Amino acid sequence: MTTKPHKQTEFQPGRGYTKEDWDEVSDNPPWTAEELKNARPFREVFPELAAKMEKEIAARGRPRVEAPKVAVTLRLDPDVLEKYKAGGKDWRATMAAELRKAAGL
Repeated sequence: MTTKPHKQTEFQPGRGYTKEDWDEVSDNPPWTAEELKNARPFREVFPELAAKMEKEIAARGRPRVEAPKVAVTLRLDPDVLEKYKAGGKDWRATMAAELRKAAGL
């Protein structure tokens, strides 16, 4: 049996927010059906800001590379894998370099 979470209707200290925070949020009444009907997406209301935010989010992470590496699944003999792993934590780069050499690249 599942129970519904209890909706707090009064400020309770020690729960991670201040009385001022509680008062500010509790003064915000639920939206009416009319307000919900007239609501528009953020992107529609603030297109320039939405575009700027998307650009900032896209700029996060690793920089794009011209020829990104491709993930593959490969079955190897255990002794071959152990030989490369014994070479240290960059064993994948070592293996890739030797494969490039064997392929004549």
